[in-house]
Amino acid sequence: MAIPTHVRTNFNTLLRAASQGDLALMECADAANGEVRYVICAVGRDDDEFVFTPFGHLAPGNPFEDYLPPAPGA
Repeated sequence: MAIPTHVRTNFNTLLRAASQGDLALMECADAANGEVRYVICAVGRDDDEFVFTPFGHLAPGNPFEDYLPPAPGA
């Protein structure tokens, strides 16, 4: 299965932000249930204001239990 273009674009933006030191880890509340999430954000500027663009949150618990690798040959 191919990774969609918009996902690759977002990943490249995340890599660029990391290489420039423009990443932040923010404690946020999940909009659906209010649980605490630790969100990885790119940091930008809009005139005098900081702009935080969320990319995703860190997996709670053991991420090896939450995800399956791609199937061989997929």
